[in-house]
Amino acid sequence: MSIGKDLALTHVSLLVADQEQALEFYRDVIGLEVRQDMPFAGGRWLTVGPAAQPGIEFILEHPEMVPMPELQEAARGRLASGAQGTLIFTTEDVDATFARLRDAGVTVTQEPISQPYGVRDCGFRDPWGNALRFSQLLG
Repeated sequence: MSIGKDLALTHVSLLVADQEQALEFYRDVIGLEVRQDMPFAGGRWLTVGPAAQPGIEFILEHPEMVPMPELQEAARGRLASGAQGTLIFTTEDVDATFARLRDAGVTVTQEPISQPYGVRDCGFRDPWGNALRFSQLLG
């Protein structure tokens, strides 16, 4: 028995209210590439991911894709409150990434600062309340 040593992360779900708007945001503004975009019985299977990491996909999930009605309602409530997930990306130049996203109109939650734990980072929020952080290793 491997006790988890054979596990690998492939997909992370991001709750969004509008998949087309999410596609435009994550592809055109953030710069992720489309991995899958196809209809399925529960709606639309839409994933994006960073070009340098072909093994990871972010599912742009609409509440209607959640299989149980009571969980769909809970998902709608999370969207309404803006309390969603967090994605943390690394970048070679956090200040340039910050300027690009700020200038594109992405909501800023933290301007770039150097942290005592060895990174310079900044924060944003997507249109549905998901936190997006970008960091650069210092030194």
